[in-house]
Amino acid sequence: MEIYVFGRFRVKDGEEEEFGEALREVVRASREEEGCAEIHGYCGIRDRRLFYVHSRWRDEEAFETHARLAHTVKFLERAETAIEGALEVTRAERIV
Repeated sequence: MEIYVFGRFRVKDGEEEEFGEALREVVRASREEEGCAEIHGYCGIRDRRLFYVHSRWRDEEAFETHARLAHTVKFLERAETAIEGALEVTRAERIV
């Protein structure tokens, strides 16, 4: 069953540019993964410190593999130092 993953990141003041580049890098690398159906990164228009990731994966196993790959681990390590508050990631299934 396909799964959808939503991530929300509110970065600290001054981290916007560097975090945006890290997000672009992980999205590009993730698109090459066999189990990735699609992935996109977003930045808030009214609040440039808000970033989002929306991705769709073949199944939960594909996402678990993604979570262990070097480019994902590197991005999450970067996110840990750049964001305010806790990391917000939700796995979901489509209902409509």
